[in-house]
Amino acid sequence: MPDIIIRRYSPADAPQWNELVAGSRNGLILHLRGYMDYHSDRFADHSLMAYAGNRLIAVLPANELGRELHSHGGLTFGGWLSPERHIDAGVMMDITGAMVAYMREHGFGRLIYRPVPHIFHRYSAEEDLYALWRAGGTLSSCNISTVVDLRMPLDPDRGCRSAVNAARRAGVVTEPSDDWAAYWNLLSEVLHERYDAAPVHSLEEITLLHNRFPDRIRLHVARIDGQMVAGVVMFLLNGVARCQYIAANAEARQTKALTLLLTDLLRHYTEREYRYFDFGTSNEAGGHLLNRSLMEQKSRLGGRGVVYPTYQLDL
Repeated sequence: MPDIIIRRYSPADAPQWNELVAGSRNGLILHLRGYMDYHSDRFADHSLMAYAGNRLIAVLPANELGRELHSHGGLTFGGWLSPERHIDAGVMMDITGAMVAYMREHGFGRLIYRPVPHIFHRYSAEEDLYALWRAGGTLSSCNISTVVDLRMPLDPDRGCRSAVNAARRAGVVTEPSDDWAAYWNLLSEVLHERYDAAPVHSLEEITLLHNRFPDRIRLHVARIDGQMVAGVVMFLLNGVARCQYIAANAEARQTKALTLLLTDLLRHYTEREYRYFDFGTSNEAGGHLLNRSLMEQKSRLGGRGVVYPTYQLDL
């Protein structure tokens, strides 16, 4: 293979970038430029493209922050995205070596790297982790998500089954919805009340992304007498149904509406032959704090742990 050349992404490269992501082993809609660029005003994009001769062989969604190069801060995870063929561990070591040389040439002193977790891979794609370790990379933080393997799901525990029955007796109904404004109002109220926080996406941003990817970003809600009391935003990523925003107001918590909604969603995506259902992480402070009660709730629905790691490479 010819020597690897690294160059910085520019907007004119969008068609070539998107084509590689669409055909990659580990790229997601999150890595298409139509998703990444919606918040371009918040991050100084410094995404990289790796070429062997004139052939694009891998891309790295990234932004710069001082002298650090980060896996793109506007995405849940990123890392080198590579095609199904022609990228083995040796080639990825060459890409990593070329990246390190590029970083030194451009004044970077540190790489913060968040790879795509294995459950989102279309085909095995962890050569980057081996190459990063060989270059001196170390684990810097570690979050843990709760995931149900829908090909062999564990049954929810007895408490969950009782909660589902209670929710049905209370008249809870679950359904898909396009009322993003109503849900964002509910979500914002719950986050403010319970965590003094706000959604990462604004209503305008999430509706923009839904309109760009209507088959991949969906809203499901629970209602009582027609009133929305709980909801989940689902991101559908390479056979993984991932919960991005989960919220339940006081009435939903009292009637167990969220347990019914999540149980119905597990069945819904099992029937559609998704591989995994990802409830999302239960951490703060880079994994040093674990919300044990939140993780317990997810585990009771049959979920078990999958790590979302972050690595650091100092040059």
